[in-house]
Amino acid sequence: MIVEQRDYHVYTGKLPELVRLYESEGIPLQTEILGSLVGAFTTDVGALSTYTTLWRYESYGEREEKRARLQADERWQEFLRKVQPLMHTQQNRILVPTSFSPLR
Repeated sequence: MIVEQRDYHVYTGKLPELVRLYESEGIPLQTEILGSLVGAFTTDVGALSTYTTLWRYESYGEREEKRARLQADERWQEFLRKVQPLMHTQQNRILVPTSFSPLR
């Protein structure tokens, strides 16, 4: 099992718009294709104007297959055209649970 952490730093003042678009359009489509959303978060302290999601996959292979399906979906491409102008940078990390992690 792996967890993918996706961090999006958005332009100052644009976080509420990005969160609104993800809530109404992005997350429903992502959960349809990707499946296991662990959580979606904004930052209160530290790097502000950051939107973070955590996605659970059984393997790298499952992640690659599902991410490819999402990228190929025209509805996702339409959504990206709306949110990409709001984003400044993106960072992804793959998290591997420890032997004592509740999410194993």
